[in-house]
Amino acid sequence: MKITTIGLGYIGFPTSVLFAMHGHQVVGVDVNRRVVETLSQGRVHLEEPGLEALYREARAMGNFQVSQTPSASDAFIIAVPTPNKDDAYKSCDLSYVEAAITSVLPCLKNGDLLIIESTIAPRTMEDVVRPMIQSAGFTVGVDVYLAHCPERVLPGNIAYELVHNPRIIGGVTPDCTEKAKALYATVMQGVLISATASEAELSKLMENTFRDVNIALANELAKIGGDLKIDALKVIEMANHHPRVNLHAPGPGVGGHCLAVDPYFVAAAAPDFSPLIQTARAINTSMPDYVVALTEKLMHGAPTKKIAVFGLTYKGNIDDTRESPAMEIVALLEAKGFEVAKYDPHVAGGVSTMDEACAGSSLILVLTDHAEFVDIAKEATAKMALPQLLDTKNSVKTTAANVMRMDFGNVHLYTQTVEI
Repeated sequence: MKITTIGLGYIGFPTSVLFAMHGHQVVGVDVNRRVVETLSQGRVHLEEPGLEALYREARAMGNFQVSQTPSASDAFIIAVPTPNKDDAYKSCDLSYVEAAITSVLPCLKNGDLLIIESTIAPRTMEDVVRPMIQSAGFTVGVDVYLAHCPERVLPGNIAYELVHNPRIIGGVTPDCTEKAKALYATVMQGVLISATASEAELSKLMENTFRDVNIALANELAKIGGDLKIDALKVIEMANHHPRVNLHAPGPGVGGHCLAVDPYFVAAAAPDFSPLIQTARAINTSMPDYVVALTEKLMHGAPTKKIAVFGLTYKGNIDDTRESPAMEIVALLEAKGFEVAKYDPHVAGGVSTMDEACAGSSLILVLTDHAEFVDIAKEATAKMALPQLLDTKNSVKTTAANVMRMDFGNVHLYTQTVEI
């Protein structure tokens, strides 16, 4: 089968490679010229373990081409971004999805399958996508088959999880569901779950909302512990010994294009019935300010204004900085007059080495749980003006003995007498 994928980002590109590896003729389309040129040269533009080797193999098989424009195919998969709008509830911006659909309409023919993998607001397939297809003269479920099939993968393990994770197949009609299931069955080993399009939309959103709400509880607990002078991390550890309790870990905020975005789509669709979701979002978006406030206290009276920030991505061991709280924290610190030296071995451009970041600094601020930060070399901390470290991810295991190590469990011991 010939498949055209629109959008070659963190989901669209691995998905394209997966189908190409299983014998489909894939054309990957992206409007970004740099992405197309990079892939045309046989290189990949994303950091994801094993992906480059799979892409080389797909190219060697002759099953993968790249282009900036779509062409006639049997199936079209749309995997473009859906950012938040700048409105009261940060609702779903469908402009990229609508543009992608518009670009493939001239290529559609009877019998084709159109799949939206992009995360979308509830009822988008019924209220937005279906009318667009019908306005082009097609009857959905008869002429063209339409489905929402959201991904659920973990960056760093995408190649495996695309194959083995369960996949919701949300057809606009039952025939649409079966048509989409038949395509995914050619590449997937996980369970294919039949659903309506609207059920699939809301299910994907609630998966990420569940995690966001639970992280918010942990972040609120970290603040409570600091206020009451109780070790919140130890509280979490002890509570999780209960056989039916699994408190999440607190952190500097929530990032990425899922947890920091998707809950807003639910809240915007039903604002009067989503107070818990909205409160959780407010708690998690407050964490960068909370980290900055702690940092200001730790830097009060420090010999230098330099802070070594370790980690810019929203999670460990990837290169993705989308919606990263670390980036927001850096901007807030710089706005307050601090000199911020950034160290992230996974992010190219504009970052220091570990030694350069630490030299003359009065604080290491760990914002991402990269594997490289588990052990921090004493040679680097020896160059600090004041050897103190705030680990917002509780991921550092060893460093020099003279370094004052703090986390969300004990930082209150070092900041309680400081007034800013």
